[in-house]
Parts: sequence; C-alpha cells; structure tokens
Amino acid sequence: MRHPGRLGVVGGTFDPIHWGHLDAAVAAASQLNLTQLLFVPSHVPPHRAAPPRASAFHRFAMTALAVQHIATAVVSDVEVLRPGPSFSAETLSALHATGWRASQIFFIIGSDAFAEIATWRSYPALLDMAHFVVISRAGATTLGEGAMQPLIVARLSTPDNVMASPATTHVIPVTVQTRPVSSTAVRERIAAGMAITELVPPSVDTYIARHELYRPGWNLA
Repeated sequence: MRHPGRLGVVGGTFDPIHWGHLDAAVAAASQLNLTQLLFVPSHVPPHRAAPPRASAFHRFAMTALAVQHIATAVVSDVEVLRPGPSFSAETLSALHATGWRASQIFFIIGSDAFAEIATWRSYPALLDMAHFVVISRAGATTLGEGAMQPLIVARLSTPDNVMASPATTHVIPVTVQTRPVSSTAVRERIAAGMAITELVPPSVDTYIARHELYRPGWNLA
C-alpha cells in the first residue's frame, strides 16, 4: 500500500516531551510541506548513557497528550513495543514495509544528535532510508563537525531543492525558532518544586503532577 504525501518522523526519548520538541516539529513541517507528523517515543535509547527517568508507558502517554493540538500529528508505538534498543534504522524499515517510500520520509533530528550519526546502526545506508532534517535553533551552528563528512556534505540540500529532486534522499539543515527548554531543565525544575507551566503543554503538566513524575525520591515507573 502506497501512502500519499510527506511524513515527518520525530523520534526521541521525550522524558518528558516539551514545547521545544513541538516547536521544532511544527516549524519543519511548515518549511517542508509535510502532510503528517509521526512522533515516535523510544523504548531504550541506544545513544543515551543513563536510562530514561520515566517508563516507556508514561513517555508515550505524555507524547500523545502533547500532540493533541497538532492536527496532522499522531504517535507511534513501534519502538515502545519493540524489545531492546530503539534503532532508527529498524523504525524506518518498518515504515517502508507499510508503504512509505524513503523519499517521502523526513526524519527530524536535532543538530546535536545528528553530529553523531556516523555511530548509528546501519550508517551510511541509513542515509538512503529517509531525508534527514537537521534542526538547529536560530544563532546556533547548523551541523556539528562530526556530521561534516563527505557522504553527508554531498547530500546537503535546501527545502526548495528537495522539491525539485524528490526521488533521492537529502540532508536538509533547517534553522527554527524554538522556546529555550530541555527535558533536563523540566526534570530539574520539578525536582526543585518549581512550576513547569511555560515549558510543557498544559495536558503534560497535569499528567506529570497526577502521576508525581520526576519528584525527589521518585522511582522509575
């Protein structure tokens, strides 16, 4: 089954999801004319030294609540239900199996994470599995030195050029305005007994409070 349109894939630990994640995804969707956004909470992040603070169940639930206001967004459990480390190559392969072509998939990733792309499973073949949309905040370096390899430089493109050559996959640096927030900052504010009202959507704020996530002495649940 072939799918119409363009799919933006937003992977992450989302521990918890916050406005910065959403700002980046919406901005990328606007610049690249994406017809759908697929948020994919990871089960076991393979490139993270410490495990997530909240369980995959809680992180999936918070992500589902956070994207309710985005008409084109849905949440996938493809990684949450898959045992072991959550490798993006496996997720992209699963999307191909459902009918999405590589040239239709736009993998949205932060510039810090993309700087380590050469360490990811199935690299460099991974670059043929989707476009990679590399997000950086206004005023920041778009691509780190770790990402400036010949294989990647040869694929660098702009949203307009992608429209002109849709049959191949590209690396597309995109600069966006996002609210200055991180998951670490959210967790630290909660641990300090401070409000997170402006850092996460109201539904996520309510969920965290109801389940008492990230509080001092709180255990992974």
